[in-house]
Amino acid sequence: MPTEANENIRVLVVDDHEIVRQGLVSLLNTEPGLSVIAVAGNGQQAVEAFAAHQPDITLMDLRLPVMGGVAATQEIRRQFPTARIIVLTTYDGDEDIYRALQAGAQSYLLKGVSFDELLATIRSVNAGARRIPAAVAEKLAERMHGQELTKREAEVLALIVKGNSNLDIGAALGISEATVKSHVNSLLSKLGVTDRTQAATTALQRGIVHLD
Repeated sequence: MPTEANENIRVLVVDDHEIVRQGLVSLLNTEPGLSVIAVAGNGQQAVEAFAAHQPDITLMDLRLPVMGGVAATQEIRRQFPTARIIVLTTYDGDEDIYRALQAGAQSYLLKGVSFDELLATIRSVNAGARRIPAAVAEKLAERMHGQELTKREAEVLALIVKGNSNLDIGAALGISEATVKSHVNSLLSKLGVTDRTQAATTALQRGIVHLD
């Protein structure tokens, strides 16, 4: 539930880097009307911390061990549909943005954001608004107008990124090499690239595939 203007906004900070967590805690706790009431270093801890403390706002990183930020956001929103979650990450790929907002995040900020912008976003989201910076909205619009990969094409693309040949991909997925070639041609067209190297680069840049 949102807090009244004169009440304290209680914040959960989720990030796998201790120095980032400590920095955010220190900064936010100096701001009148804000207090960090819990921290978490992975997605599973985030879900547990949210259930235990039910904060007003959760700052959620995307790349987290055990359970990723998107999955943690989905699970928190499943259990607590009114949860208000702000993604705070270094990843600006359009697919990352799309997945996070689809999972239920109300805002998506990059870690280069100013502290004033972070505070404004926290207060805005706490008041019930969605807050999407212009640059993020532009990338999201591009993603929405693009062609979506099928589940199988996404699986093939992930294996291309890992350096697998068509023969290897076919063996891994239990399909023929000819079928793999068909999927490759389709995904190249959808991504707007001409070869596998470009496909792999684009997949990483947009956040369609991540190297763990």
